[in-house]
Amino acid sequence: MTRYALITGASSGIGLALAEALARRGRNLLLVARQRDQLETIALELTQRFGVEVLFRACDLGEPLRLSGFLLELEEGERQIDLLVNCAGIGTCGPFLAQDWMTEQDLIEVNILALTRLCHALGNSMALLGGGQILNVASVAAFYPGPWMSTYYASKAYVLHFSEGLREELKKCAVKVSVLCPGPTRTGFFRTAQMDTKKLNDSRLLMSPEEVALYAVRALEKNRAIIIPGRLNRWMAFSSRLGSRWLTRKIVGYVNRAYCPR
Repeated sequence: MTRYALITGASSGIGLALAEALARRGRNLLLVARQRDQLETIALELTQRFGVEVLFRACDLGEPLRLSGFLLELEEGERQIDLLVNCAGIGTCGPFLAQDWMTEQDLIEVNILALTRLCHALGNSMALLGGGQILNVASVAAFYPGPWMSTYYASKAYVLHFSEGLREELKKCAVKVSVLCPGPTRTGFFRTAQMDTKKLNDSRLLMSPEEVALYAVRALEKNRAIIIPGRLNRWMAFSSRLGSRWLTRKIVGYVNRAYCPR
Protein backbone atom coordinates (compact mmCIF):
# COMPACT_ATOMS: atom_id res chain seq x y z
CA MET A 1 0.00 0.00 0.00
CA THR A 2 1.43 3.37 -1.08
CA ARG A 3 1.97 5.87 1.72
CA TYR A 4 1.22 9.58 1.50
CA ALA A 5 1.71 12.76 3.48
CA LEU A 6 -1.56 14.71 3.61
CA ILE A 7 -1.06 18.49 3.80
CA THR A 8 -3.91 20.96 4.30
CA GLY A 9 -3.52 24.59 3.26
CA ALA A 10 -1.10 23.35 0.61
CA SER A 11 -1.80 25.92 -2.12
CA SER A 12 0.44 28.66 -0.72
CA GLY A 13 2.67 29.85 2.10
CA ILE A 14 4.04 27.41 4.66
CA GLY A 15 1.79 24.59 3.44
CA LEU A 16 3.20 24.82 -0.08
CA ALA A 17 6.77 25.09 1.23
CA LEU A 18 6.25 21.98 3.39
CA ALA A 19 4.87 20.12 0.37
CA GLU A 20 8.00 20.97 -1.61
CA ALA A 21 10.34 20.07 1.26
CA LEU A 22 8.65 16.68 1.72
CA ALA A 23 8.56 15.97 -2.03
CA ARG A 24 12.28 16.73 -2.16
CA ARG A 25 12.70 13.92 0.39
CA GLY A 26 10.77 11.50 -1.81
CA ARG A 27 7.42 11.64 -0.05
CA ASN A 28 4.21 11.02 -2.00
CA LEU A 29 1.70 13.75 -1.28
CA LEU A 30 -2.01 14.38 -0.99
CA LEU A 31 -2.55 18.15 -1.10
CA VAL A 32 -5.73 19.78 0.22
CA ALA A 33 -6.88 23.39 -0.16
CA ARG A 34 -9.82 25.38 -1.49
CA GLN A 35 -8.22 26.39 -4.81
CA ARG A 36 -8.44 23.50 -7.28
CA ASP A 37 -6.60 25.26 -10.14
CA GLN A 38 -3.64 26.12 -7.94
CA LEU A 39 -3.47 22.60 -6.53
CA GLU A 40 -3.49 21.07 -10.00
CA THR A 41 -0.58 23.28 -11.09
CA ILE A 42 1.39 22.56 -7.91
CA ALA A 43 0.81 18.81 -8.16
CA LEU A 44 2.07 18.71 -11.75
CA GLU A 45 5.14 20.79 -10.92
CA LEU A 46 6.15 18.74 -7.87
CA THR A 47 5.66 15.49 -9.77
CA GLN A 48 7.89 16.68 -12.61
CA ARG A 49 10.60 18.09 -10.31
CA PHE A 50 10.86 15.30 -7.77
CA GLY A 51 9.37 12.20 -9.39
CA VAL A 52 6.87 11.58 -6.59
CA GLU A 53 3.15 10.94 -6.81
CA VAL A 54 1.16 14.06 -5.91
CA LEU A 55 -2.60 13.84 -5.55
CA PHE A 56 -4.87 16.75 -4.67
CA ARG A 57 -8.37 17.42 -3.42
CA ALA A 58 -10.17 20.76 -3.43
CA CYS A 59 -12.01 20.95 -0.12
CA ASP A 60 -13.22 23.84 2.02
CA LEU A 61 -12.39 22.60 5.51
CA GLY A 62 -14.69 25.26 6.96
CA GLU A 63 -17.68 23.34 5.58
CA PRO A 64 -18.31 20.28 7.81
CA LEU A 65 -20.27 18.37 5.15
CA ARG A 66 -17.46 18.69 2.60
CA LEU A 67 -14.92 17.62 5.21
CA SER A 68 -17.11 14.61 6.06
CA GLY A 69 -17.20 13.62 2.40
CA PHE A 70 -13.44 13.93 2.11
CA LEU A 71 -12.84 11.81 5.22
CA LEU A 72 -15.25 9.16 3.93
CA GLU A 73 -13.32 9.09 0.66
CA LEU A 74 -10.08 8.54 2.59
CA GLU A 75 -11.64 5.81 4.72
CA GLU A 76 -12.96 3.89 1.71
CA GLY A 77 -9.82 4.39 -0.38
CA GLU A 78 -6.66 2.31 -0.47
CA ARG A 79 -4.17 5.08 0.16
CA GLN A 80 -2.40 5.05 3.51
CA ILE A 81 -1.78 8.41 5.20
CA ASP A 82 1.22 8.06 7.50
CA LEU A 83 1.89 11.81 7.90
CA LEU A 84 -0.81 14.43 8.50
CA VAL A 85 0.19 18.09 8.27
CA ASN A 86 -2.57 20.42 9.45
CA CYS A 87 -1.44 23.73 7.97
CA ALA A 88 -4.73 25.32 6.86
CA GLY A 89 -5.55 28.40 8.89
CA ILE A 90 -7.41 31.71 8.88
CA GLY A 91 -6.69 34.96 10.70
CA THR A 92 -8.72 38.07 11.48
CA CYS A 93 -7.54 41.42 12.81
CA GLY A 94 -9.41 44.21 14.59
CA PRO A 95 -11.87 44.58 17.47
CA PHE A 96 -13.70 41.30 18.12
CA LEU A 97 -17.14 42.91 18.33
CA ALA A 98 -16.60 44.62 14.97
CA GLN A 99 -15.82 41.37 13.15
CA ASP A 100 -18.32 39.69 10.86
CA TRP A 101 -19.51 36.68 12.83
CA MET A 102 -19.49 34.32 9.84
CA THR A 103 -15.79 35.08 9.32
CA GLU A 104 -15.06 34.37 12.99
CA GLN A 105 -17.02 31.13 12.77
CA ASP A 106 -15.08 30.13 9.66
CA LEU A 107 -11.84 30.74 11.56
CA ILE A 108 -12.98 28.46 14.40
CA GLU A 109 -14.20 25.80 11.94
CA VAL A 110 -10.87 25.70 10.08
CA ASN A 111 -8.30 26.44 12.80
CA ILE A 112 -9.87 24.28 15.51
CA LEU A 113 -12.69 21.97 14.45
CA ALA A 114 -11.34 20.74 11.11
CA LEU A 115 -7.84 20.24 12.55
CA THR A 116 -9.23 18.27 15.49
CA ARG A 117 -11.47 16.17 13.27
CA LEU A 118 -8.61 15.30 10.91
CA CYS A 119 -6.44 14.32 13.89
CA HIS A 120 -9.25 12.08 15.19
CA ALA A 121 -9.98 10.36 11.88
CA LEU A 122 -6.41 9.91 10.66
CA GLY A 123 -5.03 9.34 14.16
CA ASN A 124 -7.34 6.34 14.43
CA SER A 125 -6.23 5.07 11.01
CA MET A 126 -2.55 5.46 11.95
CA ALA A 127 -3.07 3.63 15.24
CA LEU A 128 -4.74 0.72 13.45
CA LEU A 129 -1.89 0.56 10.93
CA GLY A 130 0.77 0.57 13.64
CA GLY A 131 2.06 4.13 13.56
CA GLY A 132 2.33 7.48 11.85
CA GLN A 133 3.06 11.13 12.46
CA ILE A 134 1.00 14.31 12.88
CA LEU A 135 2.27 17.88 12.53
CA ASN A 136 -0.15 20.60 13.59
CA VAL A 137 0.72 24.19 12.68
CA ALA A 138 0.12 26.71 15.46
CA SER A 139 2.08 29.95 15.90
CA VAL A 140 4.27 31.83 18.35
CA ALA A 141 0.98 33.64 19.00
CA ALA A 142 -0.12 30.47 20.84
CA PHE A 143 2.02 31.50 23.81
CA TYR A 144 0.27 34.88 24.27
CA PRO A 145 -3.15 36.45 24.71
CA GLY A 146 -3.86 38.53 21.61
CA PRO A 147 -6.05 41.63 21.92
CA TRP A 148 -7.29 42.81 18.51
CA MET A 149 -6.65 39.31 17.17
CA SER A 150 -8.27 37.50 20.08
CA THR A 151 -9.94 34.64 18.18
CA TYR A 152 -6.85 33.86 16.12
CA TYR A 153 -4.48 33.82 19.11
CA ALA A 154 -6.91 31.67 21.09
CA SER A 155 -7.26 29.21 18.22
CA LYS A 156 -3.48 28.77 18.04
CA ALA A 157 -3.27 28.31 21.82
CA TYR A 158 -5.78 25.49 21.38
CA VAL A 159 -3.65 23.89 18.67
CA LEU A 160 -0.53 24.05 20.85
CA HIS A 161 -2.12 22.55 23.96
CA PHE A 162 -4.19 20.01 22.04
CA SER A 163 -1.09 18.79 20.18
CA GLU A 164 0.95 18.45 23.37
CA GLY A 165 -1.82 16.47 25.04
CA LEU A 166 -2.32 14.26 21.99
CA ARG A 167 1.42 13.55 21.84
CA GLU A 168 1.29 11.90 25.26
CA GLU A 169 -1.91 9.99 24.51
CA LEU A 170 -0.76 8.53 21.19
CA LYS A 171 2.72 7.39 22.24
CA LYS A 172 1.35 3.94 23.04
CA CYS A 173 -0.06 3.74 19.48
CA ALA A 174 3.31 4.63 17.90
CA VAL A 175 1.76 7.82 16.51
CA LYS A 176 4.10 10.80 16.91
CA VAL A 177 2.63 14.28 17.32
CA SER A 178 4.50 17.58 16.89
CA VAL A 179 3.38 21.19 16.76
CA LEU A 180 4.99 23.89 14.60
CA CYS A 181 4.96 27.42 16.05
CA PRO A 182 6.38 29.83 13.44
CA GLY A 183 6.70 33.54 13.99
CA PRO A 184 5.75 36.13 11.35
CA THR A 185 6.33 34.63 7.89
CA ARG A 186 6.23 36.12 4.38
CA THR A 187 2.90 34.63 3.30
CA GLY A 188 -0.50 35.92 2.27
CA PHE A 189 -1.74 35.62 5.87
CA PHE A 190 -1.36 39.32 6.66
CA ARG A 191 -3.24 40.37 3.53
CA THR A 192 -6.05 37.88 4.19
CA ALA A 193 -6.34 39.10 7.80
CA GLN A 194 -6.46 42.69 6.43
CA MET A 195 -3.38 43.74 8.38
CA ASP A 196 -1.22 46.72 7.41
CA THR A 197 1.51 44.91 5.46
CA LYS A 198 3.48 48.13 4.77
CA LYS A 199 4.63 48.12 8.38
CA LEU A 200 5.71 44.48 8.14
CA ASN A 201 7.69 44.42 4.90
CA ASP A 202 11.00 45.48 6.44
CA SER A 203 10.60 43.62 9.73
CA ARG A 204 13.57 41.53 10.86
CA LEU A 205 11.10 39.08 12.38
CA LEU A 206 9.84 37.86 9.00
CA MET A 207 11.07 34.47 7.81
CA SER A 208 10.43 32.95 4.39
CA PRO A 209 8.06 29.96 4.13
CA GLU A 210 10.97 27.91 2.77
CA GLU A 211 13.08 28.64 5.87
CA VAL A 212 10.21 27.64 8.14
CA ALA A 213 9.51 24.45 6.18
CA LEU A 214 13.15 23.33 6.09
CA TYR A 215 13.52 23.81 9.84
CA ALA A 216 10.19 22.05 10.47
CA VAL A 217 10.96 18.99 8.35
CA ARG A 218 14.37 18.53 9.99
CA ALA A 219 12.81 18.83 13.46
CA LEU A 220 10.01 16.46 12.45
CA GLU A 221 12.60 13.84 11.52
CA LYS A 222 13.95 14.18 15.08
CA ASN A 223 10.43 13.87 16.53
CA ARG A 224 10.57 17.23 18.30
CA ALA A 225 7.46 18.03 20.34
CA ILE A 226 7.37 21.82 19.85
CA ILE A 227 9.07 23.23 16.76
CA ILE A 228 9.85 26.96 16.76
CA PRO A 229 11.91 28.16 13.75
CA GLY A 230 14.18 31.14 14.35
CA ARG A 231 16.20 32.09 17.41
CA LEU A 232 14.24 35.31 17.96
CA ASN A 233 10.94 33.43 17.77
CA ARG A 234 12.17 30.91 20.34
CA TRP A 235 13.10 33.80 22.63
CA MET A 236 9.64 35.31 22.14
CA ALA A 237 7.98 32.03 23.10
CA PHE A 238 10.17 31.70 26.19
CA SER A 239 9.71 35.32 27.24
CA SER A 240 5.94 34.85 27.47
CA ARG A 241 6.58 33.08 30.79
CA LEU A 242 8.59 35.92 32.28
CA GLY A 243 6.27 38.93 32.35
CA SER A 244 3.04 39.41 34.29
CA ARG A 245 -0.12 38.55 32.37
CA TRP A 246 -1.59 42.06 32.56
CA LEU A 247 1.59 43.56 31.10
CA THR A 248 1.76 40.91 28.37
CA ARG A 249 -1.81 41.68 27.34
CA LYS A 250 -1.02 45.38 27.14
CA ILE A 251 2.12 44.92 25.04
CA VAL A 252 0.62 42.42 22.58
CA GLY A 253 -2.52 44.52 22.25
CA TYR A 254 -0.45 47.64 21.52
CA VAL A 255 1.55 45.82 18.81
CA ASN A 256 -1.48 44.17 17.19
CA ARG A 257 -3.48 47.38 17.13
CA ALA A 258 -0.72 49.10 15.16
CA TYR A 259 -1.12 46.57 12.34
CA CYS A 260 -4.91 46.33 12.33
CA PRO A 261 -7.15 48.35 10.02
CA ARG A 262 -8.43 51.58 11.51
